Amino acid sequence: MPLFNQSIRRKIVGIALGLIVLMLVTSILSMVMSSQVGVLLDELTNRYIPAYGHLARANIRSLERALALRRMVMTRMQSPSDEKAYAARLREFEETDRRIEEEAESARKHINAIIDDTRTPSDNAALARIETRIETAVAELRRDLNEDHAKLIKQVDDKQMTEARGTLEHLDLLRDQFNQKIDAIRADMLKQVFASTSQVIGRQRQAIIISGIVTLLAAIVGFAFALLVSSGITRPVRLLLAGTREVEAGRFDKAITVSTQDEIGELAAAFNRMIEQLRHNERIRETFGRYIDPKVVQGLIDRPEVAIDGQRRVMTIMFCDMSGFTSMSEGMTPRGLVKVMNHYFTLMSGPIRNHRGVIDKYIGDAIMAYWGPPFIEEDEPALLAGIAAIDMIDQVPALQKQLPDLLGIRAMPGLCDLRIGIATGEVLTGSIGSELMMSFTVMGDAVNLASRLEAVNKIYGTRILISQATADAIGSHLELREVDRLAVAGQSASQTIFEVMGRAGALTAAHGSLRSHYAEGLTAYRARRFDEARAAFNAALEAVPGDGPSRTLLARITRFEANPPDEGWDGAWRLEQK
Repeated sequence: MPLFNQSIRRKIVGIALGLIVLMLVTSILSMVMSSQVGVLLDELTNRYIPAYGHLARANIRSLERALALRRMVMTRMQSPSDEKAYAARLREFEETDRRIEEEAESARKHINAIIDDTRTPSDNAALARIETRIETAVAELRRDLNEDHAKLIKQVDDKQMTEARGTLEHLDLLRDQFNQKIDAIRADMLKQVFASTSQVIGRQRQAIIISGIVTLLAAIVGFAFALLVSSGITRPVRLLLAGTREVEAGRFDKAITVSTQDEIGELAAAFNRMIEQLRHNERIRETFGRYIDPKVVQGLIDRPEVAIDGQRRVMTIMFCDMSGFTSMSEGMTPRGLVKVMNHYFTLMSGPIRNHRGVIDKYIGDAIMAYWGPPFIEEDEPALLAGIAAIDMIDQVPALQKQLPDLLGIRAMPGLCDLRIGIATGEVLTGSIGSELMMSFTVMGDAVNLASRLEAVNKIYGTRILISQATADAIGSHLELREVDRLAVAGQSASQTIFEVMGRAGALTAAHGSLRSHYAEGLTAYRARRFDEARAAFNAALEAVPGDGPSRTLLARITRFEANPPDEGWDGAWRLEQK
């Protein structure tokens, strides 16, 4: 509609103008009807009522005339006769006689004015008859009175008192007849007055009702018009609000219908363009989320200075590798290998992300991940990494069952397993690379140590090895076993390494006995009491046959018996290979 294609300012001005026009129409109509009522009221006040008043006064003038006539006769009959007084009474009589005709003539003029006025509705036929009756009554009165007046004056002058009384009685009879006619005319005129009054009241009531109806209609039309226009403004605003809430909730798939071409329509179009851009950005984020951990992406968006400047942080690093991967991959097709690796990485990445870890990269069949600020609090990384490692180990049985189905074979030629190394220490975080390509990663001794610990699992036959700092941070929240004191390649100082055996309170009696005997053997081993150490490690193997660390240290004891360590030996094993 053209109305909704206007600007908001024009819509508001249009509503105001429409309401003003409706108010003007209502006011004009009220003024017209009020003026009509005023005309009727003016006619009633200035014509009907005065006409009726003149007729009433004609009756009074008739009585005054009769009284003046008697005074004149009485003055004439006095002896001696007072001519001066008689002349005064005669003038008084003639004055009252003339007033009767004046009152009747005034009534006729008002009636004729009512008949001639075409603006007002009136019973012109009835009024014309009344006017004619007034004229006839006055004419007949004048005709009869003139003759009797002359006779009465002659009789008085001749002192014929008996005849004068008879003439007076006849004059009274004429007067009464005239008054009766005037009374009848007044009664009919009163009906016209009442009819005019009813018209005034009716028109006034009609004007009030019509004004009320027109005002109500104007209010309804104005309200409907305002509601129509305001809904055209508020509806897209509500759509914008709903769309904003969708965006706030992270849903970018709902565009707003642009139904107007005003400022709100332009805002809705801009909102749709913004949603499209957000949807595009979300697709980019989702795409890069498969290559870069979403936490890193969000962290770099929220705090880009971290990537630019780099920071030193205490973090926990994890390296995870699949044992037996090389032999398993030799007979696979490229497609099968990719299928297996994708499933393996998906399965093992779940626990890392579930426990708020950041996957740094996939290296062959290895996974590098880290925990630490600004992604999680400083006191949580080691424990979260340890729990994630336990959950990853728990996924191995399922992985071993699923691999034959993925490859389409009945059984795997060899079993696969995991080796996990975890270390905690200060590392450098930041974007490392060239101007063409960069990667947000971590660097430092803790990274190298975690990688070495992952590889050291081969030596000790373990699955999860952690550094001294990681063990200190975990404390009693997990079941740990001290395995050895080790100096890895690239580091001169040795440190104690631990095995994560399970969640707190989850050890069986056999594994509890294993840990106790192994600790006794390790103490004797470091004190060069190799016989005592051998007995303790054998006891550990009896508790859990095939325990890797116990077998490894028993093999070392055999070597030390042939080639004893130097006098300055500190009980640490030095790993010369990476």
